[in-house]
Amino acid sequence: MSIKDEFEEKKSELKLASLYEWFERAVVLLLTFLIAIVVIAAVWTLSLKILFGLVLAGSLDPSDYRVFQSVFGMILTVIIALEFKKSLLVVAERREAVVQIRSVIVIALLAICRKVIILDLAETDALHTLAFAMVILALGMVYWLIRDSDRRRDGTA
Repeated sequence: MSIKDEFEEKKSELKLASLYEWFERAVVLLLTFLIAIVVIAAVWTLSLKILFGLVLAGSLDPSDYRVFQSVFGMILTVIIALEFKKSLLVVAERREAVVQIRSVIVIALLAICRKVIILDLAETDALHTLAFAMVILALGMVYWLIRDSDRRRDGTA
């Protein structure tokens, strides 16, 4: 399909869009733009903290697990924001009418895994650790069920 054909197709789709669809699309694009700014700022801050705070300051000690927990926590925060932005882009491109529950589950799993990675086990009691394990297990099961349901619906089981 040529670019001209794609442009004409998008143009005809936009003519048929209702007022609410225009509003929804504008909100999604605004949120995507704002998240992109946050991701850029987070990557910039992360880069500066790693470069100046760890490497040039000489505090990058491979035996200090707190430093690695902190760095991995910051990196996973950026990954979570990117996943959230990706799910919004799917809505903006109209591949799906609403944000997919699978994306929400993946974002939740990433957030919980981030928390577990930066968790200081010396200061966390067993009940909290068990709660994190149960949340991860529940989210994993929900993700598996959704994926299995999607495969059956698409006939790729």
